[in-house]
Amino acid sequence: MSTNNLISSKSLTFQESCDLVQEVKSEVMKVIIGQERVIELFIIGVISNGHILIEGAPGLAKTMLVRALSIILDCRFKRVQFTPDLLPSDILGINMFDQQNNSFHVEKGPIFTNLLLADEINRASSKVQSALLEGMAEREVTIGSQNLKLNKPFLVFATENPVESLGTYALPQAQLDRFLLKIEIDYPTSLEEEDIIDLSLSDNFKKESELKRLFTPEAILVTQNYVKEIYLDNTLKKFIVKIIDATRYPKKYNLKLGEYIEWGVGPRGTIGLILAAKANAFFMKRNYVIDSDIFDVAFEVLRHRLLLNYEGQAKKIKPEHIVAEILSVIKIH
Repeated sequence: MSTNNLISSKSLTFQESCDLVQEVKSEVMKVIIGQERVIELFIIGVISNGHILIEGAPGLAKTMLVRALSIILDCRFKRVQFTPDLLPSDILGINMFDQQNNSFHVEKGPIFTNLLLADEINRASSKVQSALLEGMAEREVTIGSQNLKLNKPFLVFATENPVESLGTYALPQAQLDRFLLKIEIDYPTSLEEEDIIDLSLSDNFKKESELKRLFTPEAILVTQNYVKEIYLDNTLKKFIVKIIDATRYPKKYNLKLGEYIEWGVGPRGTIGLILAAKANAFFMKRNYVIDSDIFDVAFEVLRHRLLLNYEGQAKKIKPEHIVAEILSVIKIH
């Protein structure tokens, strides 16, 4: 079966879907040097139908990565630069009056896409953030009196700059909880930076427009269903529940860093950890979850859902420190 026929077929098998996902990673790496695990996590977010929050300094190819994914997945892509003067209608759209027909019609905004890059999301006001929240949570938006469904799949990739705080609006915990993963992108290594220089100055530099289209939106939906059906043993389900429970009741598990937790992880985090672990197993071409799948995604699923108290922030305790302790304390029985 040819690739073109394969991606458009609803009879896409589990194994064919696994193979295509691996091809997606290889294709992305033709334009992105290094960041291998970041690329894997982006793909894990897509196949588990989860929104992704990306934190990293400027110039780390965050936009290029999402745009490359949209081409390879053959999905519609829109980018919105979030600024303090942005309005909800700039994202959602607006009711326009047609004088000729003497009626209103909806002029759809950039949210009506498959992959939406919300660049520097914390620069927009809370009103704009809440408008985006409805689309993220319900996969539909309200414009005037109309409720409009968003495209399938619909995924938000939101970026934050950790360096700047002037003129920014911290995301509320309710919105942070809507992101399946929070991925932190670090600087490339010295060797990777040398490769970046060589590749960007080379005549063999592969342009984004030259990337292969390996998927379709329909094939992504089929893959997302395969991910949901991956087997999770009851022992591992109980293990995940204990991890979440430890964030809420740290004294129960004798956590040394528990005193710095203000609020633990909610039920959406439990479901998110299960989904991400299943997607990680799928990425590894397995139809069942093992313990390493949970460990592989735990930090990205939980780091933005743990709220630290003032004492913890003053002592520069990070959520990752607490997650690491929990994973070392909780045992699989």
